[in-house]
Amino acid sequence: MSLMRRASLAALLALALGGIGRVQAAEPLKVGFVYVGPIGDYGYSYQHDQGRLAVEKAFGDKVKTTYVENVPEGADAERVIRELAATGHKLIFSTSFGFMNATAKVAKQYPDVKFEHATGYQRGPNLATYMARFYESRFPAGIAAGRLTKTHKLGYIAPFPIPEMVRSINAFALAARSVDPQAEVRVVWVNSWYDPGKEREAAEALIAQGVDVVAQQSDSAAPVQAAERAGVWAIGQASDMTRFGPRAQLTSCMEIWSGYYIDRVRAVLDGTWKPDDTWEGFNKDMVRLAPFNPAIPPAVKAEAEKAEAEIRAKTRHPFAGPIKDRSGKVRVPAGQTLSDAELLKMNWFVEGVVGSLPK
Repeated sequence: MSLMRRASLAALLALALGGIGRVQAAEPLKVGFVYVGPIGDYGYSYQHDQGRLAVEKAFGDKVKTTYVENVPEGADAERVIRELAATGHKLIFSTSFGFMNATAKVAKQYPDVKFEHATGYQRGPNLATYMARFYESRFPAGIAAGRLTKTHKLGYIAPFPIPEMVRSINAFALAARSVDPQAEVRVVWVNSWYDPGKEREAAEALIAQGVDVVAQQSDSAAPVQAAERAGVWAIGQASDMTRFGPRAQLTSCMEIWSGYYIDRVRAVLDGTWKPDDTWEGFNKDMVRLAPFNPAIPPAVKAEAEKAEAEIRAKTRHPFAGPIKDRSGKVRVPAGQTLSDAELLKMNWFVEGVVGSLPK
C-alpha cells in the first residue's frame, strides 16, 4: 500500500472516530426555572436566579439553563411549565407557592421529567418540594427591631395570608416582644409578591402611623427606599438591599438557593435524584442575615447574632412556649415547642400582632 493511500485511510479513520465521539458525547442537562417576579426585583426572584447562575458556574457545559420571569400564578404558569417540559428540559424548578397546582398537573403528564416546587406541599414520583425556614431569620431581626424601636410600633409588609407568611410575622413579633414587651407588629397585606407601588404605599402608611422599623416579605426594594426617605429603620427581603437604603437597612433576611440547586442538579446528573421534601434554615445556609448596619449599638448586634447562633445550633427555637395568641389563649405551653406539622398549617397570630388575618 502506498504511503499516500495509508495516510488517506488514516485520515478517514480519524474523521470517522471523531464523528462517533461527537455522536456519543452526552447532551447537556436542560434545567428550567420559573419565576413569579422579575430577576431585577433584587428580592426573591433575583435570589433564585443567583442560584441558577451558580449552577451554570458549577457545571459548565454539562448543563444548559433557561429561565422565564414574571410568570403569573394560574393558567400562564401551567403553560410555561409545560412548554419547558416539552422542549427537553429534564429538571424544572417552579419557585412560587401559586405554581403548585400547575406544577403537579404537568408533572403527571411528563413522568420522565423531574420537577421541584418551592414552598408547596404536593409531591409525586417525579415531583419534589423545597422551602427555606424563612421564620428563622425573622427572629434575630425581630430582636434587633425590638431593641431599636422608640415608638414600640413595628411594621410588616406581607404578600398573602398563607402559613409561610404567618410563621414569619409571628416569629418577628415574638422576638421583638421578648426584648420590648410593649412592641406591636402592624401588618399590611399587599396581595402581590412584587408590586413596588403597593409596597411603597404600604410602607408610607405604616410610617405615618408611627412605625419606626419596617419589615417586609414582599420582593421589591420600595419599602427600604421609603424608610430611607423617612429616616426610619428597614429590614430587607431575600437579598441584601443596602444599596437602596444605606442608612435605613438594619439588616436583610436573605435566602440562599445556590447550594440547594447545585446539589439537586448533581443528583440528576449522577442518577441519585429522589422526590424529597426539603425544609432547612440557618443550619444549611438556606437563610442568612445580611450584615447589620454599622450604626446600630454593638450590644444590639451581639444579641441578635447570639440568637442566630442558638437557632443554628438548635439550642433555641423561635416557637418555644409559652406562647399565647391574640385572644390570650395559650397555644404553646411552657416547656413545649411547635412541631413542623403545626408550623406548616399556622393560621393564627401571636400576641402583639395588629392587623387582619384573612381566611
